Amino acid sequence: MLQKGTFIKKGVDMSKLTDVRSSNDIAKMVLQIEAEAVASIANHLDDNFEKAIDILLSCRGRVIVTGMGKPGIIGRKISATLASTGTPSLWLHPAEAVHGDLGMVVKDDVVIAISNSGETDEIKKLLPTIKKIGAKLIAFTGNLKSTLSEYSDVTLYVGVEKEACPFDLVPTASTVAALALGDAIAIVLMQKRGFRPEEYAFYHPGGALGKRLLLTVGDIMRTGADIPLVTEETLIKDVLFAITDARAGAAVVVDGDKQLIGIFTDGDLRRSIEKEPNVGAMKVSSFMTRRPITMTPDKLATEALRIIKERRIDELIVVDKDGHPIGIVDEKDLLGLG
Repeated sequence: MLQKGTFIKKGVDMSKLTDVRSSNDIAKMVLQIEAEAVASIANHLDDNFEKAIDILLSCRGRVIVTGMGKPGIIGRKISATLASTGTPSLWLHPAEAVHGDLGMVVKDDVVIAISNSGETDEIKKLLPTIKKIGAKLIAFTGNLKSTLSEYSDVTLYVGVEKEACPFDLVPTASTVAALALGDAIAIVLMQKRGFRPEEYAFYHPGGALGKRLLLTVGDIMRTGADIPLVTEETLIKDVLFAITDARAGAAVVVDGDKQLIGIFTDGDLRRSIEKEPNVGAMKVSSFMTRRPITMTPDKLATEALRIIKERRIDELIVVDKDGHPIGIVDEKDLLGLG
């Protein structure tokens, strides 16, 4: 019986080993092999990595990433990570490239080509044209004597001792190593460029981080007809009609100069009914909340939500620099945006 952690040699019939080791044992073996592959790549970093970084930092075009099969999928991810961290990047399918998509590449670009063997046919066909275009070429390969390495301006070694596949065939450890190296490049570049969280959020406007760092009160506040504006003389029953028409949760009370003087909320209504049964015929000035909490439109939406929760209110009035109400923010609107 195989001992725990033993690597299955090539050519062994896996169907006869299904009950030899547990799934956990096999999984641990795979993860260990891939972890060792990444550690090995870290140990192989040398001056070539610094040269690659210098080339990428001086790139005036885009970083074009290409690879075939599983390395191509890794290339897509590397390209996406570069693009989202301040390095303009595109992914190029090598098979499509030789049928016209090489037109994406210009002399100011840098091409990162990923091929463990360095002899992938689809990649090799690109190399002469890339050199004629004049773009710089960085190789990710496990074969330093390969055709890809010979054509490249810089070669980064991503060779692994073995794949996690029991037959040493399926790209596993080698693709993880290439992915990790791509991540290392992206993080080095973003730090060298002083890339800030706000910039990252700018490229992720639909994500939680983008909303937290970019969305302002002015972006989400209700405006125009969605703000029920009333005066101090308005009767409560008419205030309620205004709130209903605007589908709002409160009315904003202003004076003759449109200056904010108060707010009338659902809580104010409940308290007014308790004090005066015939409240509908009375003026809103008798029951409104004076000096309500306000915000300016440039404040972050997350700040508005924090204040709403801390003050235990449902709405915030948004005012301009002169104190005129220009919007209203409702807690439900904020929560609905995530």
